[in-house]
Amino acid sequence: MNVYEQLQSLNITLPAVATPAAAYVPFVRSGNLVYLSGHIAKKDGAVWTGQLGKNTSTEEGKSAARAVAIDLLGTLHAAVGDLNQIKRIVKVMSLVNSTPDFTEQHLVTNGCSELLGQVFGAAGAHARSAFGVAQIPMGACVEIELIAEVA
Repeated sequence: MNVYEQLQSLNITLPAVATPAAAYVPFVRSGNLVYLSGHIAKKDGAVWTGQLGKNTSTEEGKSAARAVAIDLLGTLHAAVGDLNQIKRIVKVMSLVNSTPDFTEQHLVTNGCSELLGQVFGAAGAHARSAFGVAQIPMGACVEIELIAEVA
């Protein structure tokens, strides 16, 4: 099954690339690597705000990370033109807006990682970091960046 058939089976429609909110570009390609800028969580077209450990549950954070993954896939599609050309998802870095005592950033980030695995199969297995941070732009609960290798 190709990537687009897999997305269709998951009822996922790729979004258009979001307009950057500051002085950066959504992606940079260097050789066979594509670096995607951080994407913040959105729900119903608006910033998905919240702080894990305060007013957002781990499960809600995981859903937000999955939503970020969908936005990242839209940007990755724009960057390479065909997601079937992705050889491997190399690295994911996740920032989770957390209270100092929240320690489940890794579980939140699984929302992104699990979707990438569903979409790309073995090529979706990636290295990863998940950090708790004091704040994310616009109060978003999760921000994730991604590096992918193109065939």
